[in-house]
Amino acid sequence: MSPHLGMPQRDHVRLDWHTPDRVLERVRPVAWTCGCRATVYELFQGGGQGFIRRTLQLDDGHRVDESHRWSIAKARATWMALLSGKAR
Repeated sequence: MSPHLGMPQRDHVRLDWHTPDRVLERVRPVAWTCGCRATVYELFQGGGQGFIRRTLQLDDGHRVDESHRWSIAKARATWMALLSGKAR
């Protein structure tokens, strides 16, 4: 079973989200949240970098946004912050 996000904490970090502007080859999802919610998050990594993809499931399709690219260690730390409510 995939995890659900914790409630955002009052002092959570706001992540910068942008429309994917380039395709990275050899990236793969390594973690994701449960698909039962309208917004699904995925942690991707490849080529020594990691990022988070946010997919908003809408009635007329879906919208995809991505975070910045970080080192894998920073991406994993941000993923844990997202799951715990310390980041959105």
